[in-house]
Amino acid sequence: MPTGSGYRRQLYRDDAVVLRVQKLGESDRIITLLTRRNGRLRAVARGVRRTNSRFGARLEPFGHIDLQLAGSPEGVGSSLHSVSQVEAVALYGKQFLTDYPRYTAASAIAETAERLTPVEREPSLRLFQLTLGALKALAAGEHAGPLVLDAYLLRAMSTAGWAPAIAECAVCGTPGRHAAFSVPAGGAVCPDCRPPGAAHPSPATLGLMSALTSGDWQVADASEPPIRRECSGLVAAHLQWHMERALRSLPLVDRRESS
Repeated sequence: MPTGSGYRRQLYRDDAVVLRVQKLGESDRIITLLTRRNGRLRAVARGVRRTNSRFGARLEPFGHIDLQLAGSPEGVGSSLHSVSQVEAVALYGKQFLTDYPRYTAASAIAETAERLTPVEREPSLRLFQLTLGALKALAAGEHAGPLVLDAYLLRAMSTAGWAPAIAECAVCGTPGRHAAFSVPAGGAVCPDCRPPGAAHPSPATLGLMSALTSGDWQVADASEPPIRRECSGLVAAHLQWHMERALRSLPLVDRRESS
């Protein structure tokens, strides 16, 4: 359709993870998507709230979908695209809608993905793959939801350049498993670089952080509840320090699987 800016809206395909859904008018929705090739974008899905909608159920949060969009991938014109076709690849959300711990973990994952992509249409393939993998892991139920969430947050911070130092001092780079951890300093710190107020987590907590970062699920699954809670606290503090704003969904994560 012609627009005031003199271009025609292109039709193009991509696959995406649904991060968020908002109501628009009486029958439409705005869908926030993290796409494989075009980064984060928002699209209007017309009529999906009607009972006879052809694809409303495929546009629920946490689903992996293949869709056709009308708009400009290059960012010309309106920032809102339109959904013209959608096919379900895997609707992961249906696997844990009644499981509150996993659902709240998925919500924190989706919010993190959105916050780590502040610029629309900027490709972020690594973050897309991490987000998709985390939701798939939650749906499979092979690991505790909070562990999957913390593994995702650690790896997502790595893609953003915020990975906490674990195996070396964050300040001077001295290798080793140091006893102190300082969020403002960037992670584990040696005795010479330890700032006032640094935390002193259990060595097993830093071991769990390392296991979650590297994907060593044998170590992660065998961890004790107090270690998981201490790890979660450090991961959340490190993430929110760098984001400079708290995640709304993180305090809602139900960690009963770890207790």
